[in-house]
Amino acid sequence: MSTAKPPPQKILLTGKPGVGKTTVVMKVLERFRGKASGFYTEEMRRKGTREGFRVKTLDGGEGVLAHVSYSGPFRVGRYGVDIEVFDAIVIPSLERALGKGELLVIDEIGKMELFSKRFRSLIHRILTSEGKVLGVIHQRTDPLTEQIRKLQDVEIWTVTDENRNPLPQVILKRFEQKVSDEG
Repeated sequence: MSTAKPPPQKILLTGKPGVGKTTVVMKVLERFRGKASGFYTEEMRRKGTREGFRVKTLDGGEGVLAHVSYSGPFRVGRYGVDIEVFDAIVIPSLERALGKGELLVIDEIGKMELFSKRFRSLIHRILTSEGKVLGVIHQRTDPLTEQIRKLQDVEIWTVTDENRNPLPQVILKRFEQKVSDEG
């Protein structure tokens, strides 16, 4: 009898801005046959111009994460970031899902989200726990994202124009793989 170690069940997507990382995540969610929890972000546009980012949890929470009209100490480019909204909506959703065996979706581990001390603490717990994780990690690194990139059971996949269309199916196959104890 032989046992094979399963491939990592934690996949973090990276790539240049606008390449389609969130689109890959959403296509996986559309076809995923199990339960999923977590969050994703989407652009807020007005007359073709991006004005901010909305954060949505898979259990129905929603709020504005960042907007050009926000002032305050947390800024990324021209956007003010509302960490209180992020912590109130995203953190409880992730904490409820942790350990339930659901696919955890984290879109994204980026500069805006990492302003949250609670998220920085929780992300390590999530990535070292049992279970499946599909997320997006910003290309730029800081000490935490550098640690994440070195975790043994986490794979970083780069999304490109060439691979973004087949990636959702590849990810779904990975999550559906079973390890056989029979040799």
